[in-house]
Amino acid sequence: MTLFFYLLIAFITFIAFLHAWAKKKYDISRTMVINSPRDVVFSFVRQLKNHPIWVPWFYKYPKTLLKHKGEDGKLGATIYWKGNNKEVGEGTQKIIKVKHPRVFETRVLFVKPVKVSLLTYFAAKELEPGKSKVVWGIRGNLPFPLSVISLFYSPEKLMGQDLEKGLMNLKIKMENRAKV
Repeated sequence: MTLFFYLLIAFITFIAFLHAWAKKKYDISRTMVINSPRDVVFSFVRQLKNHPIWVPWFYKYPKTLLKHKGEDGKLGATIYWKGNNKEVGEGTQKIIKVKHPRVFETRVLFVKPVKVSLLTYFAAKELEPGKSKVVWGIRGNLPFPLSVISLFYSPEKLMGQDLEKGLMNLKIKMENRAKV
């Protein structure tokens, strides 16, 4: 019994040390140049109804239940989703900032599988007529136990890959749209 107690205390202390050592915040972003006007790209991205077309977490699971509330693309517009697997989970995404045609931010609240809140942001800059530089990013906090898990599974690597895929999907969609 005493050995078990000491081992338990040692384990809890070790986990507490890992949590204290781990990063508590993250800010991950990716950038891509898209051969399409900034206004066109921005108008497409700010419409939550378009996110299942280019955002990896939606298009990978087309049977995800989606419900929209509010005027799409405007402040306060919200999308609710409920997936049938742990990767999609359940949650909401609400537009909290729109500075047309440059900056768009949303607050994402995951309810399942883990309750967590994060901020997504999208910025667009006109490089030249018909060519835009876009940035898509995610920032948030890593509460316990996610802070400890992040020591072994890098949020930068895991989420960064999806940001890259999403921007590539957006690039393809926007550039093909420009050809039509």
